[in-house]
Amino acid sequence: MEFVFDAELWRWEARTDAGWTFVSVPAEASEEIADALAGGTPRGFGAVRVEVQVGLTTWRTSVFPDAGRGVYVLPVKRAVRRAQDWELGGVATVHLRVLEPDA
Repeated sequence: MEFVFDAELWRWEARTDAGWTFVSVPAEASEEIADALAGGTPRGFGAVRVEVQVGLTTWRTSVFPDAGRGVYVLPVKRAVRRAQDWELGGVATVHLRVLEPDA
């Protein structure tokens, strides 16, 4: 299952001191991910393993359900932000591939 979307980088307001930054997975893609995983054994915090590419940077991480937004959110680490010169409020094209549970 793969998705390509443009996303705005935002900071998690509950912990601005930690510098956690995310992008929101679009609602339609989030619904597809949730539907595909329905009935399976959820990982901690409802995490779903993914492989992500932004620009020339590719990494593996997890997306997490955000009840407040009603979508999955993708953490974006500092190394990726720096490599892509991606600042808060900036938009980038995200390529996201859901991995098998044991990948």
